[in-house]
Amino acid sequence: MRLVICDDNLNDLTEFERLAKKYSVLTPGVQFHITKFSDPSLLAAQIQTGKPADIYILDIVMSGMTGIDLGNEIRRHNSNSIIIYVTSSDSFALDAYEVHAVRYLLKPVGESKFFEALDYALTHLEEKKEAVYLVKTKEGLESIPYAEIEYIENSSRKLEVHLADGKKITSIYIRKSFEEETKELIHAKSFIYVHKSFLVNLYHVRRLNQSNVTMKSGVNIPISKKCLLDVKKEYLLFISEQYK
Repeated sequence: MRLVICDDNLNDLTEFERLAKKYSVLTPGVQFHITKFSDPSLLAAQIQTGKPADIYILDIVMSGMTGIDLGNEIRRHNSNSIIIYVTSSDSFALDAYEVHAVRYLLKPVGESKFFEALDYALTHLEEKKEAVYLVKTKEGLESIPYAEIEYIENSSRKLEVHLADGKKITSIYIRKSFEEETKELIHAKSFIYVHKSFLVNLYHVRRLNQSNVTMKSGVNIPISKKCLLDVKKEYLLFISEQYK
């Protein structure tokens, strides 16, 4: 498993490498191939040309390029890598959420917090590998990883599955209700109905207001009055879980 650490503070860089190696020794079946960067621009170049890492541990406040810039660069090339931020400032939590970081750790980072973040990252990687949603289309059965689904719309008795990369997959006519056809996704805890015709993946929500949710793609999806209170509650719970 490929793990990349980027921090322009050499002491922190060395300490995070030490903790990652210790975690690997203490966790059966986990072996990290660690690459370190003290210059974020070198990591940015590697992201653009090389194979993505499974997990990135990134400082945020660095000279020349921030960890948020790196996170955006990672997301431009893939949606599956796990990002963990470590920083001395608590001012970038919202920015971290927008690049789907799974943890936001404040320095100095203790061993227990670091290990918990890696536990969560590995669990999240397994969920991304295993969870797929099957959609019946004219061309056959499409297998779509949960993580790639931005939102699903019930349009004229067909499911329109909108993906994070901008693609859209349309099902054949559905025989059951929209809720019945999509209920398995609710168990993933990141999906929520915001309207009788829309199911959204909270990992791909950019912001929420009184009348709609704005997705990472820029699409605005209406929130029904009936769903508004539940949507607000679930959204806040989801965010707090990511950055507890």
